[in-house]
Amino acid sequence: MTRQVLLFISVFSLSSVSGQVAYSISEEMATGSFVGNVAQDLGLDVKRLKLGNARVYSGDSKKYIELSSDRGVLLIKERIDREALCGETTPCALHFQIVLEHPMEYYSVTVEVKDINDNPPTFEKNEIRFIISESAIVGSKFDLERAADLDVGTNSLQSYILKPSDDFLLKLHTQADGTDNVEMVLQTPLDRENNELISLTLTAVDGGEPQMSGTMQILITVLDANDNAPVFTQPIYKGSVDENAEKGTVVTTVRASDADHGLNGKITYSITNTLDDVKYMFEINEENGDVSLKGRLDYEKKRHFQINVRGRDNGGLTDTCKVIVDVVDINDNEPTIKIMSTSAIISESAKLNTVVTMINIQDPDSGENGKVICFISDNFPFVLKSTSHNFYSLVTDSDLDRESSSEYNITVSCSDEGVPSLSSSVTLTLQISDVNDNAPVFERSSYEAYIVENNTPGLSVFTVKARDADWNQNARVSYILEDSSVNGVPVSSYVSVSADSGVIHAVRSFDYEQIRDFHFRVRAQDGGSPPLSSNVSVKIVIQDQNDNPPQVLYPVQTGGSLVAEMVPRSADVGYLVTKVVAVDVDSGQNAWLSYKLQKATDRALFEVGSQNGEIRSIRQVSDKDAVKQRLTVIVEDNGQPSRSATVIVNVVVADSFPEVLSEFTDFPHDKEYNDNLTFYLVLALAVVSFLFITSLVVIISVKIYRWRQSRILYHSSLPVIPYYPPRYSDTVGTGTLPHVYNYEVCRTTDSRKSDCKFGRAAGQNVLIMDPSSTGTMQRIQSEKSILDEPDSPIEQKPPNNDWRFTQGQRPGPSGATGGPEVAMGTGPWPQPPTEAEQLQALMAAANEVSEATATLGPGTMGLSTRYSPQFTLQHVPDYRQNVYIPGSTATLTSNPQQQQATAQQATQQALPPPQASAQPEPPKAVQTPASKKKSTKKEKK
Repeated sequence: MTRQVLLFISVFSLSSVSGQVAYSISEEMATGSFVGNVAQDLGLDVKRLKLGNARVYSGDSKKYIELSSDRGVLLIKERIDREALCGETTPCALHFQIVLEHPMEYYSVTVEVKDINDNPPTFEKNEIRFIISESAIVGSKFDLERAADLDVGTNSLQSYILKPSDDFLLKLHTQADGTDNVEMVLQTPLDRENNELISLTLTAVDGGEPQMSGTMQILITVLDANDNAPVFTQPIYKGSVDENAEKGTVVTTVRASDADHGLNGKITYSITNTLDDVKYMFEINEENGDVSLKGRLDYEKKRHFQINVRGRDNGGLTDTCKVIVDVVDINDNEPTIKIMSTSAIISESAKLNTVVTMINIQDPDSGENGKVICFISDNFPFVLKSTSHNFYSLVTDSDLDRESSSEYNITVSCSDEGVPSLSSSVTLTLQISDVNDNAPVFERSSYEAYIVENNTPGLSVFTVKARDADWNQNARVSYILEDSSVNGVPVSSYVSVSADSGVIHAVRSFDYEQIRDFHFRVRAQDGGSPPLSSNVSVKIVIQDQNDNPPQVLYPVQTGGSLVAEMVPRSADVGYLVTKVVAVDVDSGQNAWLSYKLQKATDRALFEVGSQNGEIRSIRQVSDKDAVKQRLTVIVEDNGQPSRSATVIVNVVVADSFPEVLSEFTDFPHDKEYNDNLTFYLVLALAVVSFLFITSLVVIISVKIYRWRQSRILYHSSLPVIPYYPPRYSDTVGTGTLPHVYNYEVCRTTDSRKSDCKFGRAAGQNVLIMDPSSTGTMQRIQSEKSILDEPDSPIEQKPPNNDWRFTQGQRPGPSGATGGPEVAMGTGPWPQPPTEAEQLQALMAAANEVSEATATLGPGTMGLSTRYSPQFTLQHVPDYRQNVYIPGSTATLTSNPQQQQATAQQATQQALPPPQASAQPEPPKAVQTPASKKKSTKKEKK
């Protein structure tokens, strides 16, 4: 086998086409036969063929050649019959392309198919009959049918042999188209009497190796007397017909004449073409010689036809002519769009002029009918470029953005230049893959949410939401709580955020009284690589809940002591007995307090102001009124539901102090405590007896151990803590008491059930009734310590006029005042007290308690001078302004720093916890100077 390789290199504006290569093979080669090393001839690496997914693209044609990507060679895929593939067309060649991807390239390959001698010459008929008159003259010609050989070149038909050659001689005439016209020429006159039937053999021989041949039998019947043969008017006739012409259309008409008369002069016309499609496409009228269309023409399949026409008379004489028919092209074929290679997905970050797909355009029409122009719409970021004849590339023309358009349906339209123009189109669907180029965006620039205090930990507060314009993983948003602190505490101990949903949960239960609001930031981060993020500010506002009951600051409720307010019998209507002072640490309407008299010994004698808590007489005191009056005042806030506190006020109607003392023993005490005292004493006696014996053994052991360790402890560096006896009191004359008093009390085991009275001079106006004789004094000392600050000025500052109330003003629970249009003691507060106001009120109330229990002026009979008939509202301090505390050297101001320091001490010392009101601790013993002295003497001993 001879193989010829032709390599052509072409350079185009784009790198889609790199070169062209041609090969030559013989037909009928076995499947798998080697055609050519295309990788070597094109200068390609075999790896490039594999990575580029190299393949053979032949359009609609049958694939006879395949590509072996592993070796880079072309192989026979299917046996090739040149005659079936090309017919008489020479040269016969296969045209296809080798397409590669990443990047897209294609190479044109031409494989020429060489003919081999695989077809012998054949005749259409095995025999042919002639009727020849004996009068035929020497030299008469008889046209014979030609043999047909499908091979071409030297393998085609070469010569004819006629045997025997006694009467007839074979003569060949070469025509203009290169074919031979075979004629049998009479060389001797015929004699019917000698030989009526003549049998000849015509052999056709080709020039192949080995040589092949075909035969046809010629039978001649000799007749008498027909000495004139038909003659055509011209040897060649020409005609044309449109390819879409209807059947029966007359192409042309042939004419022949015969000089004979009668039956010998009648001519019959016939088509003598053999082994081609002429006899299927055309027909001739035997009588008049009209050549008409019989089948359907197709210019794209065959453009020219040659029709051999023979005219024969009845005597057997013939003449021949040729009819050349040209097929006229009609624009009857739409352009065919073939997608050679395409990328269904392209990244939105693709650069300009990136090849998306390659297209092959085919139009089998000719001339202007076959010229095709392709285009796409202008509103796409792509452009269609022509790389070579009938090849286009779709490339990117501008930047892509998946968020603007994630998919393109690109319609490629192609139209030819025929009249009328025909067009076709194909739609390409192109997906744009996402790139993480968009950060999450929150729905709001900032968030503000509200939550009611005392919430359940883990409660969902609200949700932050961010959206990402990207897709899939790049659009998956995670929420992260950024590190920050609130009042020195990490914000993560206050709230948490769900990473997936953005739901913010409360980690702890909030207390409005401790924190009102706080800020933090939440970051939204997508799942791209690298990730993009954005953050937003979130503010949580704590809303107050009515979770704190009012706390009564005055009068002070002790465990066993009784403090009574004294009302003279001469008191007028509206006499100010005392004032209930209470605060509520809540805010807003939850801190608006109202006072109401719940129980009273005589409801017709006293009333309490609903807004200011002042207890006043509502009628003149008479001798019939009971000396002991017990009032129960309930303090309620304005919350929903409201909370309340109860305080008991003891009032004594008397004109003199001895009269008051005679009545104190009759006040009821804690019955539950007195009833259970005997049980507790018996139980304590049994326990003490047991412990006494045990303690003796323990004390002896401890004494021995301490004696051994005394020297070691003496030389050690441990700090010495002074120890004071339990009934030691160091009282100096720096307080509000004008003198120093020491008490030493001796009690019996049964003195718990009896009353113990302490009296002082007329200058003392505090009534103390405590069987233990220690509770009230200890509270007085603790309350006094609140005001005796180390940094207090030595001299008391005079109060300003700013904080004093006018006669038209009346204080509420926290010292708020109404306007001139508000009646005294009525109407709600204009605004709830703040924390600073509550603390100031707390400090002021503590001072009032200290003053009420430690200082009495003459003429008040057990009451503070504040509650004398001459007491006015102008002596009540304004808790919202600078507060001067009588009896102390400290002044509360509105300075925030000073308020903060004072509030911290006041909260720890003056304000009892809410639980303390329910279960008061038993009072501790107060140390007196006398007990201190005795203890000191014992220690010395």
